[in-house]
Amino acid sequence: MQLDLQNLPNDPALLQQMILDLLGTLDDHKRQIDQLKHQLAQLRRHQFGRRSEKIDTGQLLLAFAQLQQAEAQAKAAQRVANSRPATPPREKPNGHGRRALPEDLPRERIAYPLPEQERICPDCGQVRDKMGEEVTEQLDYVPASFVVRQHVRIKYACKQCQANVVTSRMPAQPIEKGIPGPGLLAHVLVSKYADHLPLHRQESIFRRHGIDLSRSTLCDWVGGCADLLEPLVKAMKAELVLSHVIQTDDTPVPVLDATRVGTREGRLWVYVGDADHPYTLFDYTPTRKRDGPAAYLAPYQGYLQADAYAGYDGIYAGGEVTEVGCWAHARRKSFDARTSDSRRAHVALAYIQQLYKVEDKARGLDADARHAMRQEQSRPILVEFGQWLEAEQMTVLPKSPMGEAIGYARRQWAALNRYLDDGRLEIDNNAAERALRAIAIGRKNWLFAGSDEGGRRAAIIYSLIGTCKRHGVEPFAYLRDVLERVSTHPQSGIAALLPHHWQAAQDLAASSGPVQAPSPQPSDAAAD
Repeated sequence: MQLDLQNLPNDPALLQQMILDLLGTLDDHKRQIDQLKHQLAQLRRHQFGRRSEKIDTGQLLLAFAQLQQAEAQAKAAQRVANSRPATPPREKPNGHGRRALPEDLPRERIAYPLPEQERICPDCGQVRDKMGEEVTEQLDYVPASFVVRQHVRIKYACKQCQANVVTSRMPAQPIEKGIPGPGLLAHVLVSKYADHLPLHRQESIFRRHGIDLSRSTLCDWVGGCADLLEPLVKAMKAELVLSHVIQTDDTPVPVLDATRVGTREGRLWVYVGDADHPYTLFDYTPTRKRDGPAAYLAPYQGYLQADAYAGYDGIYAGGEVTEVGCWAHARRKSFDARTSDSRRAHVALAYIQQLYKVEDKARGLDADARHAMRQEQSRPILVEFGQWLEAEQMTVLPKSPMGEAIGYARRQWAALNRYLDDGRLEIDNNAAERALRAIAIGRKNWLFAGSDEGGRRAAIIYSLIGTCKRHGVEPFAYLRDVLERVSTHPQSGIAALLPHHWQAAQDLAASSGPVQAPSPQPSDAAAD
């Protein structure tokens, strides 16, 4: 392939980036060629060569001679190294080596005293006294254990009347008249939706512990928990739609359908709020129709950053929501075109890489400073890139990979440039794509959702776990505590149970030290 030298950019930085991208492409191609050569050699030997792995004796003699020569050279190099003065050993750099075990883990002390006969001093014959100790810490594992909690309701009766029996009340439970406690329910939820462990595998694990819990029972528990936790997700959504910018993306989910053989394709959507409304929420829809995101974002006014899916066009049409493009999607299309149009693809990738270098320098700045840096450095790159795209669109086949990449960028050009207008906007919606990775990994394990209702429940629990992950909240501790409290928590104060508010309360309680427990009050009694 001949390069059109007249159409290459003149910017040295851009040309340097093109060279780096070309070198990377050449390395990829070389690895692919070497792999294909190896596969071709194996195929030819399998089809035309000897099936037994025989080696020519002449080749063995040649290899033996080469080994002897290499060994002689190594010995000579060792003699030269030994004749040099010894260099002092380098100091061990800080930050390496075995990490200390967490201080909050429980310690089990096992001492190994010496027998008295071994403590006799060899000089004077007296018994040696203890002068200290050496402690070696070893990390061990105790398998998860089950605990049966007995909730005892005390009965009272009047001895004089021999009647009027009353029984103390039992606190509200996550699953009424069920056997699971909040800790077991939290474990099931975290195992499935954070650790990607399907219910049938959890069923087998429980059976190894001697606990017989059927998959259908676990499924009922998940549904009950989702219904119990749904008010929290609704409260987060009410805050999410107040964001200045929301990032969104979607991924397919196979769903069982009783009306057909096999599965059909449902959809899980993710909505990532801004820094002032830090929630990562999921929504399930049976199809990918535009009705799903349109209904979810109905009250929203602000920026919406997404890919070029046509289903969002109706949301932008009203004018309350402004479209923001994603440069990661535009870059991906140019990257895929490298094998068919290397020159144009690498020019486009070089321009985009220059934009991302500006974002790297702007990371950590406030919104105003980032906006100013983009205006100064990114806008000239985009002006030049736009002119290049316009010129190349006239010379490339529209249906070719590079033609489609250029066409995508040209159609989305206004949306792709919109991040320049506000320093709070990102250059791409990678935060939404990262949030969907949990779905992609889980899908490889649980394979499909049992129904549309199962998809809805999954969206609720993924929303809580995703928001916990965003704030560094340990999901098991959070869900165990919330499941124990949410059924009796006042609706007006539901915001206190949202992950970041919950974590703030936990940190405040830990910093203030142990609190005096209130005196127990007599519980209300109900007639039996």
